[in-house]
Amino acid sequence: MEIIATRLKELRLENNLNQGQVADIIKVSRVVYNRYERNQREIPIELLCVLADYYDVSMDYLVGREN
Repeated sequence: MEIIATRLKELRLENNLNQGQVADIIKVSRVVYNRYERNQREIPIELLCVLADYYDVSMDYLVGREN
């Protein structure tokens, strides 16, 4: 979903992180994380949960069900 990719990038930038740092947090390569942000690969739900906790946002926010 494109909204997930957009929100991931927005949250990363708001938190002054680079893609490599976020990739380290969720234990994937930077290339894989880049594909999540570019909506070229679907991010597993388990990793979305980790990022929601890290950024202190809801899963509903990440998937575009709330602002």
